[in-house]
Amino acid sequence: MLADTEGAGLERFSTTGKPLPVFVAFLIPALGLALYLHFGASDKVELVREFAQPPGSLAQMNDRLERAVNAQPESAENAYNLAQNYMAQGRPDDAARMFERTVSLAGRRPELLGEWAKALYFSNNKMWSPPIKALTDEALNGNPGELQSLSLIGLAAFEEHRYQDALKYWHHALAEMGSDHPSHAALVQAIGKARNGLSADEKNNNLTINHVAGLPPTPLKVRVDISPEIFEKVALDDSVFVFVQTLSGSKVPLATIRLKVSSLPAEVEFSGADAIVTSNTLSQTAAIQVTARVSRGGKSRSGEWLGRSSTTLNSKSARLKLTINLPDI
Repeated sequence: MLADTEGAGLERFSTTGKPLPVFVAFLIPALGLALYLHFGASDKVELVREFAQPPGSLAQMNDRLERAVNAQPESAENAYNLAQNYMAQGRPDDAARMFERTVSLAGRRPELLGEWAKALYFSNNKMWSPPIKALTDEALNGNPGELQSLSLIGLAAFEEHRYQDALKYWHHALAEMGSDHPSHAALVQAIGKARNGLSADEKNNNLTINHVAGLPPTPLKVRVDISPEIFEKVALDDSVFVFVQTLSGSKVPLATIRLKVSSLPAEVEFSGADAIVTSNTLSQTAAIQVTARVSRGGKSRSGEWLGRSSTTLNSKSARLKLTINLPDI
């Protein structure tokens, strides 16, 4: 099953979105310049000269990067580049160590935490663990659309044959990255493999909103509309993200659905089974806020227009109406 996933290119998913040959071509001269500016005419000039020439192999690049890290131990960029190169070489143990070093130098940025978690996952023989979960939880709390974490959690679910969970996280990642992202096609292929893994009865379910068995549903139906004034200012192909958050505590969306302006008005339905973070489900949340955001760039975290409303869930169901009629400031 892992081979299938590798064939889809998912394990090579990168937040940088740059294929390795391009990464190599531009990285080496840049590092050479950085070293020159840092050391000037010193005994490190020979290393600077080496960086001026493209490496002949990953192993040669790795040697140069290791020497650069030793020469500039305070450089987060050098540590990050070496960590990525370790991952490309299939050395996740070393990559995890270097991503940890990068985080210590650059801070706990969500995208770095996601890459660190990915390296730990593969160094642990693709076994999920509390430290990995802690990193992905922290990353998604800082950025609910962090692609590495969403992709990794989906991959872990896929490897455990939890295809509905994999679909949920991968659909979220797909909505975040946009159609022009270099990993878009690979992720679409991975989603196809997850769908093929579903049993015959599961395939009959609506895969646009992916459900996970075992969570008590608390249905929330939301009718989303857009005011005539705003409708004149947007394009029919603009994305509309409808997401649910708690009114207090973490602002990580409990669930997200993606629409198009052309589909409005529309009614969508959420339940506890749609939670992005399974520890925070709709059935456990009383007061919630629902936001609909129009994003021309296809990003759920930023857009041009929005509508927002809140409600209290009960034991049966809840209905909510909201209209997109405000600028997204």
